[in-house]
Amino acid sequence: MSTPIHRTSTRQSAAVLTSAQQRREGSRTGSTSARSTEHALLAMQSRAGNRATTAAVQRARDTARDPAQDTERDRAAENGGASVGAKKKNYRDRIAALLDRFKKNLEPIDTFIKGFQTPTNAAFTQQAAVSANEGLKHSTAASGTSAASGNLLTEAAGTVVSGMDAYKNMKDAKKHETGANHHTAKKKAKTKGADAVVGAANSGSYSAAIAKEVTKVQKAADAAVASEASGIASASIGAIKGMRSAFRVGGAAGKYRQIKKLGDPHVVQAGSLARLNESREQAGWAAAEAYVALDAYWAHDGPERLELVSEAIDAAWDAMGEARDAAETLQHAERDVEKLSTVQGYAKKKQLTKMGKETVSGGGESTKAAAGIVTAVAAGTVGLASNPVGWGLAGAGAGLVLGVTMYKALRAATKRYEEVHHPERWAPKGETPAEAASRKESLQHALKFWKKVSKGERQAMAREIYALAAGPDISGSGSTTAEMRESARSLLIALKSGPAKHKLEPEAWVETLNDPAKTGDWIQEIAEQLASG
Repeated sequence: MSTPIHRTSTRQSAAVLTSAQQRREGSRTGSTSARSTEHALLAMQSRAGNRATTAAVQRARDTARDPAQDTERDRAAENGGASVGAKKKNYRDRIAALLDRFKKNLEPIDTFIKGFQTPTNAAFTQQAAVSANEGLKHSTAASGTSAASGNLLTEAAGTVVSGMDAYKNMKDAKKHETGANHHTAKKKAKTKGADAVVGAANSGSYSAAIAKEVTKVQKAADAAVASEASGIASASIGAIKGMRSAFRVGGAAGKYRQIKKLGDPHVVQAGSLARLNESREQAGWAAAEAYVALDAYWAHDGPERLELVSEAIDAAWDAMGEARDAAETLQHAERDVEKLSTVQGYAKKKQLTKMGKETVSGGGESTKAAAGIVTAVAAGTVGLASNPVGWGLAGAGAGLVLGVTMYKALRAATKRYEEVHHPERWAPKGETPAEAASRKESLQHALKFWKKVSKGERQAMAREIYALAAGPDISGSGSTTAEMRESARSLLIALKSGPAKHKLEPEAWVETLNDPAKTGDWIQEIAEQLASG
């Protein structure tokens, strides 16, 4: 990774001084080929990191402008200017968008630091301590300083963004006192608030890491104290993150159990389907009897023959209509059972996946916490943290966290690819899908890691759940049976979207489900609950 990109005019950076010292020592004593390779690797990390960080800053500046916001601003100017409150809100939103994109542009660099540079530095630090190589010690300390600086920059930006999101959602939760909007905003406010607190603590840990590495570079007398403090900070934040992951695993497990308690829809709805099938059979027999009566009237002789035949035709027509309606109701119910089975299976899969990711991620953070403890103990006993146990734990923890990060990134890229390459796959019913992008364009879109998927499988499943749970006034939900609707609403409660969570009485909660104006809010709420624990 790189040295920090901000420099002062009165003092050279520690990394530059170290490089100069290394060149002087190399000219006096001569280094072996192995040491030259180590220095070259560390120098390469610094150069690559500088370029990557600079590029990230430039991308954030170039992409921060939102065309929709620019259009709104121009419209307000044409109308004589917006209100002070609207201007402040627009200004705040633009800052939040800038910081968010800045953070997302830094995340790949941050992933590289955590997954590769930091473990590599730990290995070189161990090697330098064993071989008493002062030059390598200073090089790894300089690289560690730049790595921690990069981590701090990303974490600080994320902390500010999380804090602003938490504030915004707190206001939204107060604005919407009840309903899906209230619950979604309240949940986001809690999550983002916790993110901000953890981010602030993590920023302090990275600051301690920078201090530790700087004291090593400058050969300060209090290097051991700084190393011990950094180890304690790293252990504390790792323990906090590990506990948070444990709580998330518990939440996902609770949802999974509640969904599983609902049972297999094919079994739960078997009685309802049997009754509908019986109604269909009875309607079929009634239609057959009506046609038999019609044949009898056709064979009847007498002056009232035509009148009787006309009445028989009307009766047969009505009976056929009832038989057709009964058959369609049964077919619709069977399709709904399949849909409910699909969405319940998807909901359980999402919770199992979340449990797996949080378990691995929490294990990685806990391992890193153990590494921090070893670092603190070693610093307090031998002066500096330079033992293979701490290095091994740090590398193992970084590997676990990196694995989860790479998995999430790959999954997100795949979803972005499908979103534009196969737009018809998850397009809402009744909506004309967008034109499919070419393979090249889809790959380019997949690499835009700062963009979220707006039309994917999760959103499609949320629409299916809402259609099953909504009332008869919602388009496409009028033919849903009462039993099926009740089962779908039980799924909503299992997903923590029930009346209690929305601060509503059951009757009022049902009314919001049957309100076309709240369709979008409900779909967003369900999509959020499918992804969270």
